[in-house]
Amino acid sequence: MTVDRLELLPPVPAGAARVAFLGDVVGKVGRRVAKAVVEPLRRAGVGLVVANAENASGGNGCTAREARELLAAGIDVLTMGNHVWKHKDLLPVLEAEPCVVRPANFPAGTPGRGHGTYDLPGGGRLVVVNLMGRTFLEHTECPFRTMDALLAELGGPGPDPPADAGPRPAMLVDFHAEATAEKHALRWYLDGRVTALFGTHTHVQTSDAERTPLGTAYVTDVGCCGGWPSVIGFEPGPVLARFLTLRPHPYVPRDGPGRVEGAVFDLDPATGRCLAVLTIRVA
Repeated sequence: MTVDRLELLPPVPAGAARVAFLGDVVGKVGRRVAKAVVEPLRRAGVGLVVANAENASGGNGCTAREARELLAAGIDVLTMGNHVWKHKDLLPVLEAEPCVVRPANFPAGTPGRGHGTYDLPGGGRLVVVNLMGRTFLEHTECPFRTMDALLAELGGPGPDPPADAGPRPAMLVDFHAEATAEKHALRWYLDGRVTALFGTHTHVQTSDAERTPLGTAYVTDVGCCGGWPSVIGFEPGPVLARFLTLRPHPYVPRDGPGRVEGAVFDLDPATGRCLAVLTIRVA
């Protein structure tokens, strides 16, 4: 199910926590529309807002200024992707700001952090992990084995925590990947081991939102926040020229009206399991 008006989101179940994840924020229009939905999401019961910001600055990378702009607007956590190193002034932010995470499967010693843990209103914690795929993208460490190591270190959702263990941490994974098969494979690999696994990078929202029987929310790609109509948030002209001529043509973020795409999910703070998930597409 996809919701096109945030006031149509169902009430938050008693005792549950609600989290929103916004797809790739593309340029100025993407930043504008992403910021504009923060308060409506709060009114709809969202306690934590996460957004992928790796295209926030001119559609390619994210500067320190744009990262701070999005955080100041009330977005709680920013994830990144393959363009994270585009702007050097982001490096100190990656080092100092716990609410900005880059892909966890970069080599050891890479600046910044690949995950962060954040308190949920009403109790419980949410671990946000950023991963990058390897198919058709830069070579990185294996995302599957990276998650094995993180889950061994941090723990994760589970249906039957020991009585004396306390609440299990919920875990949201932003898998920034090109190939749908790689994303779907990770969905099977992490089924029941994480609360939510959402794909980013392709900017086209898929219609496969599901809550698995083992309690994991999944969407192959949550879409993007940017100008619309467009080609994945960019002006059609340069994109068409690139395809037609096979020569480089810089992509230009689309100006004018915008659209927000993403996903909203409810979770049980005690077990970290997903209770429900749906996608949003708000003009």
